[in-house]
Amino acid sequence: MSEQIEQQVVVPDEQGSKRLDQVAASCFPDFSRARLQEWIRNGDLLVDGNRKKPKDKLIGGETLKLSVEVEDEKQWLPEDIPLDVVYEDDTILVINKPAGLVVHPAAGNYTGTLLNGLLFHYPNLASVPRAGIVHRLDKDTTGLMVVAKTLAAHTDLVSQLQDRSVSREYEAITMGTMTAGGTVNEPIGRHPLHRLRMGVVQSGKPSVTHYRVLEKFPSHTHVRCQLETGRTHQIRVHMSHIRHPLVGDDLYAGRLRIPKGCSEEMEQELRGFKRQALHARKLGLMHPATDDYLEWEVPAPEDFQQLLSVLQKYKTENA
Repeated sequence: MSEQIEQQVVVPDEQGSKRLDQVAASCFPDFSRARLQEWIRNGDLLVDGNRKKPKDKLIGGETLKLSVEVEDEKQWLPEDIPLDVVYEDDTILVINKPAGLVVHPAAGNYTGTLLNGLLFHYPNLASVPRAGIVHRLDKDTTGLMVVAKTLAAHTDLVSQLQDRSVSREYEAITMGTMTAGGTVNEPIGRHPLHRLRMGVVQSGKPSVTHYRVLEKFPSHTHVRCQLETGRTHQIRVHMSHIRHPLVGDDLYAGRLRIPKGCSEEMEQELRGFKRQALHARKLGLMHPATDDYLEWEVPAPEDFQQLLSVLQKYKTENA
């Protein structure tokens, strides 16, 4: 099911000289700027009956007409999927996502997702876009996610993500021994040849990942990554770009690499680690209702810690 939205406003004179997407965000406060930008590009939001670009400047006095069909999350089936709730109030929900859980229904995964679970445990989320989901983690990435419980909170959190004020820290285990930490500032977009992959492409969106070394091993590195931007597969793409792909990442690391001379225990652990070694360990943001800065942190799951333990044991034995 879906809902047809029809709204029309006249741009106030004081909004003149501003970008269309900025003015639209002011005139249609119930929707995030990201959504409005998409609708502008799709021709769902017109200026005096004409299509414009989000960056086009207005002069004031124009008529903005929004005519769009919004997907109702009620079409998705609520399912009793366990949720590891780290924090909850009337406005937001913070969960610790396990490996193997898809965040949002898509082709091939219409059921069994986080969204299905949210609709079961919180039926009121059917009236919030994407059942309150404002950012995603890949299916096999673990860790913290925030969910908006109201439309106002959804709009506020999307705005925080856009202006990069949300703090997100990850832990990862990469292949190869890094010499030091650093920053990867490379644009990310759809890979020109492999449509299931993202890649560093000059036509991509600006993407910045900071990383620092937590511990070095003979053939691996335990790193902490902090995101400035939130592109699809960003850490996985950037680490692969600097030739340190994540352990277990079939999409970006290529075939499994077993270090020469490693122990049988370590080889078995590497062969048995069937997901990218990536965990969203810390999340910080301004609470949409109180403007207080809140922060949460969760330890890496057991399989991640077990892999670290085996790498540390091998390091000690070969010191």
